[in-house]
This record gives sequence, C-alpha cells and structure tokens, in this order.
Amino acid sequence: MNTNLNIAVLIDGDNIPSAYVKEMMEEIAKYGNPTIKRIYGDWTRPNLSKWKNLLLENAITPIQQYGYTTGKNATDSAMIIDAMDILYSGKVNGFCLVSSDSDFTRLATRLREAGMQVIGIGEKKTPNPFIVACDKFIYIEILKNQSQKKEDGDDKDSDKSSVDKITRKEINLLRSTISDSSDEDGWAFLGDVGGLIQKKQPNFDSRNYGFDKLTPLIKSIGEFELEQRENPKSRHKLIFVRNKMVRKPKSRK
Repeated sequence: MNTNLNIAVLIDGDNIPSAYVKEMMEEIAKYGNPTIKRIYGDWTRPNLSKWKNLLLENAITPIQQYGYTTGKNATDSAMIIDAMDILYSGKVNGFCLVSSDSDFTRLATRLREAGMQVIGIGEKKTPNPFIVACDKFIYIEILKNQSQKKEDGDDKDSDKSSVDKITRKEINLLRSTISDSSDEDGWAFLGDVGGLIQKKQPNFDSRNYGFDKLTPLIKSIGEFELEQRENPKSRHKLIFVRNKMVRKPKSRK
C-alpha cells in the first residue's frame, strides 16, 4: 500500500470506543498523511463525553449530527455525504473509515471504484461484508494489544486473552499465496506474498496471532522454508519463502 497517501479519516463516534484513539492515529500514520480527521456523532449525548477530551489532543474535528428520528442512524448518513464531498474535492487519494458498522460497506466499495485506497478500522465484531470491501482492515483489538505490551514492558503473556489461534484455514491461505507468487523453484519474495494475502483477505494481519511481523509468524508454523538473499540496492536482506512438501500419512493395510 502506498505510504504517501493523503488520507481522510472519518470516525463513527457512535460505534467506536474512544480508549485507543492515540494508537489508532499512530496506526493510520503508517499508511499515509491524515490530512482530514473528522468524527461524527450527537455531541449533546453523554455517551460521547469520553471522546471530547481526546479530540483536541489528536486534532480531530467533531461534526455535530442530531438524531432526528428514532431508529435511524443520522451519523452514518452524515459520514457518507461528507465522504462523497471529500472524494469529489480531489484533495485526498485514500480514506480510513473507522466503524464496526456494515452500513459503510457500499461506501467503501464506491470509494474503491473511484480509485481510492480504503483502510477500515473496527472491532472484531465487524461484519465480513464491510471488511472485504476495504483494501485493508485493522482490528482495534490489535491496537489494544500493542498498547498493553508497551505498558507491561513488552510482556508476551500480557495479551494472550485476545490473540487468535492460527488455524488450518490461514495456513492454507499462506500456502496457496506462496504458490501463486513463486518462481519455478517454488520460492516467493515475502513482500509479494504479504501484498497478495492482503488482496485476498483484507483483515489478515500477523498481529492478530501475536506476531509483530509476517516472518516470525511463518517461522512458527513449521511448514515453510525461509531464505535470506543479498539486496543489491540496500543493506537489508531480501526474504524469500517456499512451501515445504507436506507428507501424507501412510494408509494402514
């Protein structure tokens, strides 16, 4: 993903907890420059009071949206209208939609149709249609884990309760992606593998499984070979990966 993006960050204040806004903004900065930062909600309601002290600290502009009708989410409508206005202004080339609400699925799809990079941030309860409509989707629980690690002195045991266990489904995704990206000898550049996995499954993130990077995650599985190669353009070595042959158990006669 292009890290030189100008990004519009639009936050659904009714649908996202405020506790990790600092970590969330630090995460967004990895993907580009958040030139527009807005949060939407009815600021007359007490449930948004925790956000108020954080807005000035993080230079986020609050957008007042009254709930005119019971049962209708006016915040969603305001975010969608603003997103389209920003799209046509031509001032950004990427969006970050912060919500766990599937109502933004069509918006994410429409922005990508217009050539925008779309990052989603939400809780693990986020419905899959919104997740797959984004180029990349990041779980807030990951940011919570990172924050706890810093507070606990990078204690690996501090976040076990919310780390997912990698399953055969994810391992098969890795194997097939390596195969898709490999040369005739079966070796694939790890950077290409990571990029293709993101396209196949936007919410795949090594941090979901307790690893900061893809390389240690792959090492931990034991079904892949890793090889470092010299990089003629940098002192940093290139990492290549290959699927190990999986031996089928012999059938009993």
